[in-house]
Amino acid sequence: MDKLRGMETFIAVVESGSFTGAAARLEMSAVMVGKYIAWLEAQLGTRLLERNTRRQSLTDAGRVWFEEAKRVIEQVAIAERSVERLRTAPAGTLRVTAPTSFGGCVIAPLTATFLQRFPEVRVELDLTNRMVDLVEEGVDLAIRIGDIHTEDLVAKYLCPYRMVICAAPDYLARHGTPQTPDDLVNHLCLSHTVWTARNEWRLPGMEGEVRWKRDAILRCNDGYGLRMAAIAGAGLLLQPEVLVADELANGRLIRVLENFTPQPRPVHLLWRQDLRPLPKLTQFIAHIMKHAQTVPSPFQGEGQAEGQKR
Repeated sequence: MDKLRGMETFIAVVESGSFTGAAARLEMSAVMVGKYIAWLEAQLGTRLLERNTRRQSLTDAGRVWFEEAKRVIEQVAIAERSVERLRTAPAGTLRVTAPTSFGGCVIAPLTATFLQRFPEVRVELDLTNRMVDLVEEGVDLAIRIGDIHTEDLVAKYLCPYRMVICAAPDYLARHGTPQTPDDLVNHLCLSHTVWTARNEWRLPGMEGEVRWKRDAILRCNDGYGLRMAAIAGAGLLLQPEVLVADELANGRLIRVLENFTPQPRPVHLLWRQDLRPLPKLTQFIAHIMKHAQTVPSPFQGEGQAEGQKR
């Protein structure tokens, strides 16, 4: 027999004053009520009720069990309501992972506006360039850049991730403005240890991809550091457009080789397909999909995205 059901039965017997009253309240037979009480007393090794043909009363053990059982049933009801609230409205903790720079520039600001709309949600945003295992690490949503090679996750296209080649006006004044990738042989370059292959930039040319091989004068694993070096006139920078949008807008950096930048890579939202998404996740996905279009240039001019399994 189920102990929680036994507790509910015992509480009903005490509050209604009889097995018959408890049976009517719980929509079961009086015989079944008697079986539950007998089973509880056998489990506990003591009598809970003193009964005769005219009345029933609680034993000392019965009074203790009654108060404690009521607390347990109340806590179970609270837990059930909490879970129901999670199923019906955005609430609880949402765990999200995103690439460091993209997550900081795009996902973090959108998360802030999401939390203003849904104050019952708490977000744990893990910014890392590491490939996170959603199942093993208990992550609800991942934002990833590049092609998706998994059948275990649901993938929804978000936007293109565009790269841009740029430099400070001072650098271009000293070294000239390149017009084709062939001109890069006369220029200094700054390279990211993650975004660019070692000692080469892969750029589209007139007859296919051009691999411009040149030792970078500065290699760094941090986009902000490279951006500051480029602004200071250190050389040409190949960097995601979203990271230099402000500098391009205010003229601290100038675009070059606009017709020869690498093809944009896709950005996807990914989540597990083994469970029905809770409102906190579905609402966050909808918020990101809707408001990503308000982020600067990397998202402009793109059509409506469609979800699909990858």
